[in-house]
Amino acid sequence: MKIFCVGRNYVAHAQELGNDIPEEPIIFMKPKSALLQAHTPFYYPEFTNELHYECELVLRISKNGKYIQDRFASKYYDAISVGIDFTARDIQNDLKEKGLPWEKAKAWDNSAIVGKWVPIPSIKNKKDIKFHLHKNKELVQKGSSSLMLNNFDQIVSYISNYFSINIGDLIFTGTPAGVGECVVGDELEGYLEDERLFEMEVK
Repeated sequence: MKIFCVGRNYVAHAQELGNDIPEEPIIFMKPKSALLQAHTPFYYPEFTNELHYECELVLRISKNGKYIQDRFASKYYDAISVGIDFTARDIQNDLKEKGLPWEKAKAWDNSAIVGKWVPIPSIKNKKDIKFHLHKNKELVQKGSSSLMLNNFDQIVSYISNYFSINIGDLIFTGTPAGVGECVVGDELEGYLEDERLFEMEVK
């Protein structure tokens, strides 16, 4: 199982971090060990002093493929969820300044949270899927698939040009504006439309 992530897929998020708008999808990966298993507590990592949440729509790959055209891409994922791509922002900023890879800031154990899966056929409007994140019962992030620079099918097709996609792979499709810091004791809840798909506490 592989975890693909898309960076800067929302204009407002790229702008809030002072990044350029990309001309094509920015892809990075997390290992299988990055996925927080169900009923496992999430602990604030010792190596960072600036842990940020990034709420995202997550796709579940349901079919093996390679070199997939956009028009066929929807046949390769069957479910969607809301997740968090946790980021050690202080470490990421330091790595970026040095021109080094981001893995230490993005791909550490338990850095990827995924909520309950929702079958794609049950989604009424696949082009405008709304999601949001609450921190301590307050809304901190909200987004919609309609605001993505690259939609689901474009992302799947693009990734498949470089990597084989396999059943069970996950794709984090990018975070909207509103990313921010979280600390020990914070409670995070992720929603797809009005349905809560995960709740967790930072320990």
